[in-house]
Amino acid sequence: MAKKSASVRDPVLIDLALQGGGSHGAFTWGVLDRLLEEPWLRIDGVSGTSAGAMNAAILVHGHHKGGARGAREALEAFWRAVSDAARFSPFQRGPMDVLLGRWTLDSSPMYIAMDLMSRLISPYDVNPYGANPLRDILAAQIDFGFLAEAPIHLFVTATNVRTGRGKVFKNDAVTPDVLLASACLPTLFQAIEIDGEPYWDGGYSGNPTLSSLIQECDSEDTILIPINPIERPGVPRSASDILNRLNEISFNSAVLKELKMMAMLRKVADPGHGEGQRWARMRLHMVRNDIMADLGASSKLNAEWAFFEYLRDEGRKAAQTFLEANAQDIGRRSTLNLDVLLEGI
Repeated sequence: MAKKSASVRDPVLIDLALQGGGSHGAFTWGVLDRLLEEPWLRIDGVSGTSAGAMNAAILVHGHHKGGARGAREALEAFWRAVSDAARFSPFQRGPMDVLLGRWTLDSSPMYIAMDLMSRLISPYDVNPYGANPLRDILAAQIDFGFLAEAPIHLFVTATNVRTGRGKVFKNDAVTPDVLLASACLPTLFQAIEIDGEPYWDGGYSGNPTLSSLIQECDSEDTILIPINPIERPGVPRSASDILNRLNEISFNSAVLKELKMMAMLRKVADPGHGEGQRWARMRLHMVRNDIMADLGASSKLNAEWAFFEYLRDEGRKAAQTFLEANAQDIGRRSTLNLDVLLEGI
């Protein structure tokens, strides 16, 4: 019998785990845009943090409204709105960066000033009213009452400032404040208060959270779409590179801890039925991201449409490569080698 092609194969239920990373989240948009073209991939749940939370909420809302096509259109409209809102932002590339085709803001006078101020001055001093342009964009792009009724499970992580623990908000609890909290970098924005509790960026506690997907969804395949490089060659030497690497390590630590726990459970647990066994039974996949290590940290604040298009196209390429290599394994076996996480233990 002839082997089925991926495009006509039986449907497979999947979850999506979306990392955050500011403007670099447009790469995730591109990955999602390509995955949504595959009718055999049926999305059961989406977990997201920071920019990943924005992508997740927009995807779930758009999919509930118009299926895969609606989700793709909603994602493009969101990133277009973000770019339009930043058109007159003071954070723009310098002439030399534009001339050399670099996406960094390292030579932008306003970025340099903001970077220095963020280490010396509190956002409570420079932004006393807590203004955030994303609030209006989210309110215009998402009907949050409609989002609460969506059949795709949505999980958004934010970090409780008081306890240091992550909190996961589900469909009916997701509001503009929840999404802003998930993306709240404490050096740039005031903590977002939700039900009397202050929250910061979810990346500190779950980037993204996998446990909710495993415990509350029926799918046994999770596709992780990373943004922050896990490994970097060499040793960072400049102050900005050192700080950027510290942030990457911090923002990767929670998800690496969950993946390591899954790797350990696979070694000792019987992959039968039950909660513990479900952790061991989950099939993990990851879309490789080979461009972020070449992009400076400052480019996370670059909201030019041309940059978003570049990241989207790179995301689509990465998703295409992932599908060509792994489509036939989704629903059958893991394609992410978790055993490497146990090396050295």
